[in-house]
Amino acid sequence: MKRALAFIYGLASYTLTMVCFVYLGAWLGNFGIANSIDSEAQQSLGIALSINVGLIVLFALQHSVMARPGFKRWWTKIIGKPIERATYNLFSVIALFAAMWFWQPMGGSVWLVTDSVGQTVLWSLYGFGWALLVIASFYINHFDLFGLRQVWLYLQKKDYTDVKFTSPWLYRVVRHPIYIGWFIIVWATPTMTVTHLAFAVLTSAYILYAVRLEERDLIKAHPEYADYRKEVPALIPRGFGGKKTSQNLA
Repeated sequence: MKRALAFIYGLASYTLTMVCFVYLGAWLGNFGIANSIDSEAQQSLGIALSINVGLIVLFALQHSVMARPGFKRWWTKIIGKPIERATYNLFSVIALFAAMWFWQPMGGSVWLVTDSVGQTVLWSLYGFGWALLVIASFYINHFDLFGLRQVWLYLQKKDYTDVKFTSPWLYRVVRHPIYIGWFIIVWATPTMTVTHLAFAVLTSAYILYAVRLEERDLIKAHPEYADYRKEVPALIPRGFGGKKTSQNLA
């Protein structure tokens, strides 16, 4: 019964994560969402900006602290290892939903592309960013990344084994294709409002910070990552070479 409940919990967490991604796509693109990123401003610029910075900081703290090995060692003594990743994703979804729900529009326009060709290019880039994010997650281990593999093995009474450190095709071009997807998603829009710009800048700043934290942990967990980092650029591709090592995005 305990194993079945853990699996149901992990499956629910995974489903909610996917729903959150779909909602985020609609929220950022202003697609049929009443409370989208570019809704009508309700607060003064200073108050709105302060709230929005606080929401991103809250998400960043949750996302970074719970991903650290030291926290995981302490946390798994309380909740158990099989549901640690599912719980991490669940808390991330809660923080992200909170950011979207309480985000304060600020009005103003930075750029507005009205040309149909330009709009098509930017929306195509937006879709490409989401596609890259999803595809890159499957190049490592999508179901491990989102906690399903852990609860499935637990349900089957099998021991969990860490995903081997490998660098499939995308990860021989750049070390962090998932983050590149996020960069494209937050910046590719034909209508860049002040509100959207704030979200894009704050999110991008956090991603750059998260890369440093993640790579520090990866080097400790996988010494071969140090050589991999020397051979493959982090975010800007420079070619399709690179020695076949492995990558496990913790």
